[in-house]
Amino acid sequence: MTFNSQSQNRSLLEASVPSVGFISLGCPKALVDSERILTNLRAEGYAVSPTYQEADLVVVNTCGFIDSAVQESLDAIGEALTENGKVIVTGCLGAKNGDQGKQLITQLHPKVLAVTGPNASSEVMQAIHQFLPKPHNPFLDLLPDHGIKLTPKHYAYLKISEGCNHSCRFCIIPDMRGRLVSRPIGEVIREAESLKKAGVQELLIVSQDTSAYGVDLKFRTDFVNGRPVKTRFLELAQELGQLDLWVRMHYVYPYPHVDDVIPLMAQGKILPYLDIPFQHAHPEVLKRMRRPASGEKNIERIQAWRRTCPNLAIRSTFIVGFPGETEQEFQSLLDFLREAQLDKVGVFKYSPVEGAAANQLPNPISELVKQERFEQVMQVQAEISLYKNNQKIGSQLDVILDEEDEEGFVARTQSDAPEIDGNVFISKLSFKNNLPQIGQIVSVKIIDCDEHDLWAEGY
Repeated sequence: MTFNSQSQNRSLLEASVPSVGFISLGCPKALVDSERILTNLRAEGYAVSPTYQEADLVVVNTCGFIDSAVQESLDAIGEALTENGKVIVTGCLGAKNGDQGKQLITQLHPKVLAVTGPNASSEVMQAIHQFLPKPHNPFLDLLPDHGIKLTPKHYAYLKISEGCNHSCRFCIIPDMRGRLVSRPIGEVIREAESLKKAGVQELLIVSQDTSAYGVDLKFRTDFVNGRPVKTRFLELAQELGQLDLWVRMHYVYPYPHVDDVIPLMAQGKILPYLDIPFQHAHPEVLKRMRRPASGEKNIERIQAWRRTCPNLAIRSTFIVGFPGETEQEFQSLLDFLREAQLDKVGVFKYSPVEGAAANQLPNPISELVKQERFEQVMQVQAEISLYKNNQKIGSQLDVILDEEDEEGFVARTQSDAPEIDGNVFISKLSFKNNLPQIGQIVSVKIIDCDEHDLWAEGY
């Protein structure tokens, strides 16, 4: 929970204009919503403050998916009210279960100025205009072409669609963000090109269901630099693959047409990385979850992908303790993990979400059993991850440099997304020539590992 750190010390001229503080919580899709609001703020001449004290008003972009995220959002709102006093709330919590999320916010924090839902930049701007009138200064160069970003300069999230057409029983995101609405491919590629011009080296493609991109538009043809191109997942990957950037695909469902994108990874056009939320492996559990993929052919699909692209890295998330999950069904999940040999895995203990259809299912699992199953999955995956990392020792890998401190650099391989996957730690002393810069892609030699991270030497 941090303010936008891109705003540096304001000049005397900027200090005289209204200033907005910003707290962004939740997933990368919410982060993109925050970036759009910040871009609108700067386009209209507002300053963006890194502290409560310098801000005339604070916007809190909330998450409302699980109970811990709801509590974090409510705590952030309370802190902003205490430290600043003027707070506008936006994001998923405001739209949770119809008006219930908004009512929860206003009951606990009656002094908030306004509450909106997600993907509501125009409503947020209207509220800001009401409580902090728009500045007028035509002499400042207010806005970079690529907009305001909350990520480091060298990577950025690119949201290609909003909403979701699925009705998974454990999820209320479609209720908060609506059905799938894809952006035309020409618009997406123009934003990607603008980000490249601004110095971005890595694009992280996000949505609620990336592989469904364009379904709502019936894959309508749009124009990319004057060329007709279908608004579709394959064409999106092809166009992004021409930008000579690291392009990382997130939230990809394992539909059959994903097979067509794997050769682009083998050719080095986009990163050999897929973030696929399998959630479980047993077909009966997936059926109870109302997941769009049955799970029965996922092993075969993974094996086929790796035959085409041997260095493909797959990350996924799984839920243990879903209502009705039997011991036999759980063991099938462990068997799947051992056979699939996924590179990165996140595990969640099932937690009832207010408004989710899964709350009505029979045979809930006790917290003790959930914890035991959580620990078993983590242990199995730790062994897999350690084995895979050990295989990398002695190899030469390209990494992107994210941070620098007195001792060295923190970097990531092509197999690692920021903040959710592993890191590579590189000593400065190992670089024999000039030190590289943050955001640069360099080759290193892997010398050690644990189950999460790698250690390397530069050249």
